[in-house]
Amino acid sequence: MALGPRLDIRQSQSLVMTPQLQQAIKLLALSNLELDAFVASELEKNPLLDTGADDAPIPADGIDRAVEAPALAAESGASDDLIAQGLGAADSPLDVDHGAETFIDDGPGDRIASAMGASGGVEPLGGGYADDAPDFDSFAAPDISLQEHLMDQARAALAGMDLLIASQLIGQIDEAGYLEANLLTTAHGLGVPLHQVERVLDVIHGFDPTGVGARSLAECLALQAKEADRHDPCMARLLVNLDLLAKGALPQLRRICGVDEEDMADMIAELRGYDPKPGLRFSSSTAAPVTPDLFIRPASDGWAIEINSATLPRVLINRSYYVELSTGKQDKDSKAWLADCLASANWLVKALDQRQKTIIKVASEILRQQEGFFQKGVAHLKPLTLKAVADAIGMHESTVSRVTTNKYLSCPRGLYELKYFFTSGVAASSGDGAVSAEAVKSHIKALISAEDPQAILSDDTLVDMLRAKGMDIARRTVAKYREAMGIGSSVQRRRQKALKGKAA
Repeated sequence: MALGPRLDIRQSQSLVMTPQLQQAIKLLALSNLELDAFVASELEKNPLLDTGADDAPIPADGIDRAVEAPALAAESGASDDLIAQGLGAADSPLDVDHGAETFIDDGPGDRIASAMGASGGVEPLGGGYADDAPDFDSFAAPDISLQEHLMDQARAALAGMDLLIASQLIGQIDEAGYLEANLLTTAHGLGVPLHQVERVLDVIHGFDPTGVGARSLAECLALQAKEADRHDPCMARLLVNLDLLAKGALPQLRRICGVDEEDMADMIAELRGYDPKPGLRFSSSTAAPVTPDLFIRPASDGWAIEINSATLPRVLINRSYYVELSTGKQDKDSKAWLADCLASANWLVKALDQRQKTIIKVASEILRQQEGFFQKGVAHLKPLTLKAVADAIGMHESTVSRVTTNKYLSCPRGLYELKYFFTSGVAASSGDGAVSAEAVKSHIKALISAEDPQAILSDDTLVDMLRAKGMDIARRTVAKYREAMGIGSSVQRRRQKALKGKAA
């Protein structure tokens, strides 16, 4: 074999992640609201993109000359050919109106979108308010934190060094209303005697909400009992022995408190009316509403799936603006930049169109696989994997994963994340198929909810009852599902129902 330089021709295949492909993959994982923000940033960067909010003005004679003249050419010519002929305004095959051409136009999303004005707000149906309609959200009181609420009361009740001590203590009260500070450490840090810190804490204990600043649950409940004038010696002994109450040791508690069954039941009922976490009512965290990306509703011939067009951005390519820019005098760099803008705009519109089709395709397969859930409820949810959906629709598993990420669908049974329908399975006792883990949890919850307080169901009993329903499940799996739903063991439930019966 001779050694020396030579030329070889080789043919190979490779997948190159172009910027356009990366953008298309990124769009799949975005929800409609996140997509709206992404499109807004693209509109700022690309002058050829338009939201289509403002329609082109129509001449006085009612004929749109820009569309009439090139009508025949638009049927046969490509977009680039039309632009080269100066007929770019006639080309709009990529400017897809998803609400009118691709998806259902009489569903919830379109009814919301039809009520949207040019400004993006909902127009009143019966007149009345116009653009100056009041914003009722602005009438809500501003959120105030627990610390701010307590400091307002401290400024009215204390002054000087006492106010400084109060600010130090209030700053160490957690969101539930409990004091996490060590009084002796606080006293040393401020250089004041311990009794002064304790006196300031007593003042804080009188602030609203009642029970704030407590160092334990017993102290929190005791402050509320004193406020209600129910803190007698019997109640004080009960609060000291809350651990016995949690264990359900009522006979022992009655002996310690020196009361009969009726008085004990009355005291337990009183404790149930107190707030163990008084500070949470000032929690500043508010749950953000979830906007569905899809609507699924029953139709005459099955089911109808619709993209939520109310939150879906509509992107158009301003061909007339491109023609206006391209007909002027331009240097080489300007022409290249304009061509890049057009290519980027074309790709974005195509990617958005493909995104909606992919979402509809995946949601349709989920609906087909889980039709029992949509018809009869969670008890009929089947085991489903991303691979099963991907194989059924001819896509890669990672694509299905991106499509189902941060996407929610609204159906007659409620609002669900698309990931909710992908659950593991439990083998059926009959040997034919499997049962979804969510369906098993639903059965466990239903059985425990209907159990007799005098005959609490153990995990072994639940296993036998589930096997009678056709679910082959182990006892440890029942315990795992039960704990995941926040349901206590049979011993804990027996104590809780015994206490509830005494309180009633």
